[in-house]
Amino acid sequence: MARKTRKVTIVGSGLVGAACAYSMINQSICDEIMMVDRTYDRAVAQALDLSHCMDFTSTRTKVYAGDLEDCRDVDVVVLTAGANPKPGQSRLDVLEAAEQITSGIVNRIMGSGFDGIFVVAANPVDVVTHIVREVSGLPRNKVIGTGTSLDSARLKTLLSDVFSIDPRSVQGYALGEHGDSQFVAWSHVTIGGKPILQILEQHKERFQGVDLKEIARKTKDAGWEIFTRKGNTQFGIGNALAYIVRSILNDEHKIIAISAILEGEYGQTGVCAGVPAIIGEGGIQEVVELNLNAEEQHKFNESCSIIKNAIQGLAGRK
Repeated sequence: MARKTRKVTIVGSGLVGAACAYSMINQSICDEIMMVDRTYDRAVAQALDLSHCMDFTSTRTKVYAGDLEDCRDVDVVVLTAGANPKPGQSRLDVLEAAEQITSGIVNRIMGSGFDGIFVVAANPVDVVTHIVREVSGLPRNKVIGTGTSLDSARLKTLLSDVFSIDPRSVQGYALGEHGDSQFVAWSHVTIGGKPILQILEQHKERFQGVDLKEIARKTKDAGWEIFTRKGNTQFGIGNALAYIVRSILNDEHKIIAISAILEGEYGQTGVCAGVPAIIGEGGIQEVVELNLNAEEQHKFNESCSIIKNAIQGLAGRK
C-alpha cells in the first residue's frame, strides 16, 4: 500500500533552521526536508552536511536544497528566516525588517500553490505569526507560531533543578508574548499532578528559599542570557520546532504553548499570543482556555496589548 511522503520545507538555513532539521532527522519525523535560504549555496551546504547523518540514524530522511517556488506539495513550512535583534534591542525592535522579509517569503510560497501549515519561529514571533496569517490568507489553524513553547520548557527546566525532578514531571506554561511581557501562570503549574502553590504551602521549611518571581524572571531572560554569551540560540528552539512539526505530521494531539490567533479565547480577538493548544494533523485543533486568576488575566491582557500595539504600529507605517 502506497504511503504519502511527508515533506517539510525549512526557510532559513542558519543555526535555527539547521538545528530544526537535525532534530527532525534524528527523530525520524518526516521523509523529506527541503532547505531554503536567500544564499542558495548555504542551503546546498546544509543539505549536504545533514544528508551525511543518514548512516547513523534509524531511518533515511532525504535532504536537499530548493526554492520558495517549490513548496506546492509540502505539508509544513517552517519559517526561521528573519531579522535578529542586536545586543540591547528587544525582539520587537526588529519588527519592521521582519515584516518586509516575512511578506516577501510568504507571498512567494503562496504563489507556488502551497496549502499546508506554517510553523513560525522568526522573531518577534507573535507579530510575525500575525503577518503570516494576513499575507497567506490561510485559516488560523494552519498558522502556528512557536510562541511560549520554549519559554515553558525553560520554566520546567528551572523547576526541575529546584525540586530535583525530571522536567517532564512538571506541567505548566509561560503565557502571552514571547518577550518581556510574558508571565508564568502559577495557578496552573503542577509537579507530578500536585499544584506547586500547594507544595510550597505544605513544605514551607523545605522550600523556604524558592522565589517564584525570580524563577519567572529567569524563564523570561533565559534566551537573552544565551544570546549575550554566544550570540544566538539554536538547540532549544530547533527542538521545539521539531516537536510541533512531529505533532502535526503524526496527528499526536499534543498540548503545546504555541502562538495562536485568538478568536475570543481569554477575552482576546485578533491578536497572536502564547497559549496552550492541541496540535494535530490539521494544525491547531483547539485553543485550551485555562481558568486564569484575576492577576494572571490582567497580565495576559497587558501582554496582548503590547502585541496589538506593535501590530497597529506596523500598519501605521505602511
